[in-house]
Parts: sequence; structure tokens; C-alpha cells
Amino acid sequence: MDNDDVIDVLNDLIETSKDGEYGFRTSAEYARTDALRTLLLARADECKQAIDELQVHVTRFGGKPQQSGSIGGALHRGWVAMRTKLTDFDNEAILEECERGEDLAVNRYRKALQEDLPEDVRALVLRQSEGVKRNHDQIKRLRDEARAAS
Repeated sequence: MDNDDVIDVLNDLIETSKDGEYGFRTSAEYARTDALRTLLLARADECKQAIDELQVHVTRFGGKPQQSGSIGGALHRGWVAMRTKLTDFDNEAILEECERGEDLAVNRYRKALQEDLPEDVRALVLRQSEGVKRNHDQIKRLRDEARAAS
């Protein structure tokens, strides 16, 4: 895999992580409890840390780090905001939207790990992938608990 290919994979993960960061921050604005708001902001901070780590490697390989999230991510955040204004958007609905974003992130990291990445980059992507899976599972568990409580 040449440097340009590595940069492309890393920039795709940066874009995914930016979508996650922005998505968690947007969802935190609408959270109905302080506990959920705090959790979502912590997840946003973890995404920001992942972005910072990935950007270092993009630069190391001679590339320019991705500076924004995806159009799809922006549309999703807009949908969250609109849905909140039009309906009684409860924590269950917020968690459903967060899980959708995390499903995408899990798939993007899985795809990145199928590439022939340099060992140090693979180790970073694997570590971050495990964190994304933990986030997904936690969000899904909380969503299931919210469903059971309603």
C-alpha cells in the first residue's frame, strides 16, 4: 500500500470521527438528562482524540488531514435537530440516532482494517476500532434500557 492509499484510509477515518464528534455534541444538546448529556460529550471528546491521532499519521505520510465531516453526517445532524423540534424527542430517540452513527463508524473501521496498512497504523486503527465498538455497544445497551423503561 503506498502513502497515498494510507492517507486516503486515514482521512476516511478522520471524516468518520468528525461525524461522530459533531453527532455526539449535537445529540448532547438535546439530551433530556445530565447523565446522558455528560456521556455524549465524553464520547465526542474521544472522537476528537481519535481525530488528533489520525491527523498526525496523515501528516507523517505527507498528506493533508481531512478538515471536515461528511455531507451525510451533516444531513444526519440536521435531521436530529429537525426531529427534535417537531416531536417530543426523548433519550431513547437520541440514542437511536447515535447508534445509527456508530453503526456507520464500526463499518468504516472494519473496512479500514481490511487494508494492507503499515503495522503502526494498523495498531492505531485497531485500537480505535475497539473503542468504536465499545461506544456502539454502550449506546445500544442504553437505548435498549430506555426502550424497556418506556
